[in-house]
Amino acid sequence: MAHKCFLSFHYKPDNWRVQKVKQMGAIEGQALLDSNGWESVKRGGDAAIQKWIDDNMKGRDCLVVLVGEKTAGRRWVNYEIKKAWGKGMGVLAIHIHNLEDRDGNQAKKGGDPFTGLTVDGKAVTGKVYDPPYSISKNVYNHISENIEDWVKAAVKARG
Repeated sequence: MAHKCFLSFHYKPDNWRVQKVKQMGAIEGQALLDSNGWESVKRGGDAAIQKWIDDNMKGRDCLVVLVGEKTAGRRWVNYEIKKAWGKGMGVLAIHIHNLEDRDGNQAKKGGDPFTGLTVDGKAVTGKVYDPPYSISKNVYNHISENIEDWVKAAVKARG
């Protein structure tokens, strides 16, 4: 059975890439909002965004940060990482910059989303995976072949 994961990412530039990862079927991610749904949540302000994250993180055993060019350091990504870490969830990150978006474009590699993050004075130390390919199809295949094991290892490391 696929692990239940919360997917953390920078919505606008990476939603297409995240959809591709979710469609692999190796993990069970939360329902992804379309752009209208995400804008509706954002219109509710910080409290609505936090509630959406908290509600969708319930019952999940792993946080998977899908790292695009500008994912690291984003306010809500940091919130999601700290929340998951504090709850004892498995935590990992996967670079997705070389997956093509809907227009066939790749992005620049983003930074490590765990750098500098702490919970209760202790560093967040999630494993970061960087597929060793530059061709989108190879990146996709690498993630597809390994993501289930990566998630299992992250959950085990925290369990």
